[in-house]
Amino acid sequence: MRKKITVIGAGHVGEHVAMGCAMKELGDVVLLDILEGIPQGKGLDMAQFAPVEGFDSRIRGSNDYADTAGSDVVVITAGLARKPGMSRDDLQAKNADIVRSCVESLKNGSPNAILVIVSNPLDVMCYVAKQVSGFPKERVVGMAGILDTARFRAFIGMELGVSVESISAIVLGGHGDSMVPVPRLTTVGGVPLTELLPDDRIEAIVKRTAGGGGEIVALLKTGSAYYAPAAAAVEMVESILRDKKKILPCAAYLEGEYGIRGTYVGVPVVLGSRGVERVFELRLTDAEMGLLRASAAAVSEQQAKLAL
Repeated sequence: MRKKITVIGAGHVGEHVAMGCAMKELGDVVLLDILEGIPQGKGLDMAQFAPVEGFDSRIRGSNDYADTAGSDVVVITAGLARKPGMSRDDLQAKNADIVRSCVESLKNGSPNAILVIVSNPLDVMCYVAKQVSGFPKERVVGMAGILDTARFRAFIGMELGVSVESISAIVLGGHGDSMVPVPRLTTVGGVPLTELLPDDRIEAIVKRTAGGGGEIVALLKTGSAYYAPAAAAVEMVESILRDKKKILPCAAYLEGEYGIRGTYVGVPVVLGSRGVERVFELRLTDAEMGLLRASAAAVSEQQAKLAL
């Protein structure tokens, strides 16, 4: 029997997540949105795309949460997109209401689902989903670190003129300005990044990574990134449904790891059929640990503003 994947939010990110999951044949996909006709039209278009690309996953669009019942994985992309000059924090109150409504509507029909949160501000929305669903922490996880690490790797590749496949990197912390790229643990073809670039160029790349989403928002003017965020979410769904147990940087709920408790923050985890199956605690320097804890504190501060 095929797995069932629900993607909530049929905007640019949601439609690309649905398409990516279908093309990889991870399961049958329900694309849900509150706008009538939009998910149905996009779902039908994708279904007609399937014979050309040669995949058999079924895709359907819907406005009815009843169609999401029995989902194995639910990817929540619903929410307002950032506009130029708008920080992720500006989105918090409105998107918290949206995520709350989504989770309340789906949790009874899919009580065993794993929730992958993409809505921003990411770390806080993960907390909203966990609190509202009542699901164990292992089954509510956020897409952040994969995207941030991809941006870091892309910028390093541009700087050095090398394949991004040769670059191994990690970005920790909250998904925002306080994220923590770790150059010390970044390698290019096995060679430490710190041996290939001077400190000032590394610092410039770190700064560009932290502002990577905002850079795209400023260029697009009427939207935000969607190709890379969607691809990152699909990688998570694949690792879960195929029980690949990839080690991926994701927003996970910490209960003492890294000295952080009671909040979601980006850390390397083992992602498998049970969701977050293990949190890896890296040996960080005092400076790196200070940045990570400061990032977590910023997330916790925003969390405290929620009215759940």
